[in-house]
Amino acid sequence: MFKLFKSKFFTAIFLMFFVFFIGVVGFMLLSDYGLVDAIYMTIITVTTVGFSEVNPLDQPSKVFTIFLIITSVFVFAYSLSVITEYIVSKNTVEQLRTRRVKKKIDALNGHVIVCGYGRNGKQAASRLRAYRKPFVVIEKKKELIERYSSEVLFVEGNANEDEVLIEAGIERAESLIVALPNDADNLFVVLSARQINKKLVIISRASEESSQKKLKLAGADNVIMPDMIGGDHMASLLVVPDLAEFLDNLSLEVDDSANLEEVAIEDLPEKYLNRSIRDLDLRKTTGCTVIGFKGTDGKYLINPEAETKLIPQSKLIVLGRPEQINKLNALFNI
Repeated sequence: MFKLFKSKFFTAIFLMFFVFFIGVVGFMLLSDYGLVDAIYMTIITVTTVGFSEVNPLDQPSKVFTIFLIITSVFVFAYSLSVITEYIVSKNTVEQLRTRRVKKKIDALNGHVIVCGYGRNGKQAASRLRAYRKPFVVIEKKKELIERYSSEVLFVEGNANEDEVLIEAGIERAESLIVALPNDADNLFVVLSARQINKKLVIISRASEESSQKKLKLAGADNVIMPDMIGGDHMASLLVVPDLAEFLDNLSLEVDDSANLEEVAIEDLPEKYLNRSIRDLDLRKTTGCTVIGFKGTDGKYLINPEAETKLIPQSKLIVLGRPEQINKLNALFNI
């Protein structure tokens, strides 16, 4: 429907310019007017303002003027109605779209907010989508919002403003990813977000090493330096290329699935609490392998022993093919 209005809009604009062009050419040829006088006569004729002619009109010029007045009245009336309809319909579509997005965001709870949809923001959104984690993106560039609005929930505005963060549901959100290109902006967002939601898990991007400590003090739980990670990865591809490529394969999504999963012990059936990893026997039931264990003290144990106890507030890190991870999630309703 909106495309139809857009087509009619350009047609109306073309007809208005065409009538204007015919009027100018007609007065120049029939009345021997100069360009400026012909433009003046055309404008006072099509707008019916009633000013006097530059020179008295002869018979052919009068007939042409009558024709121009009648034609312009119909064309301008049609064009005015189409332009008005186009503007109203465009505003209506924008309002409906904004209202629909707001309704979806208001329904979210425990979601992730991504600040900035640049390179890092897009990558974060892609990974969240792979893990089927609901998220909202705050972005101030309208062209980016229009380009990706069909696949991402956007809140248009500056993430530095508290009102924009609240509109994105910061009070109900579980996590915040701050991926703005400027460290000062990231610092301000982290400060604001931490004040609004004390329980929020905040991950922030940093460009300079000096910004890491400041962001942590401001309330960021983790600070990532993409340039440092990129440099480490390039060096790894030279020193241990096969291992680096294997780790890359763990990060790839296949059909929106992942190769790694973390399992909170509380998500397991109650019968497994305080039992061992051996009793859980994930390898047999799902094909997945437990490669890590995070204890209640926050420390990680790589390749934990089979006798490791599944105590509350701890987590398992599980490795498997996408279909095995899906089977794990289905089995324990994760």
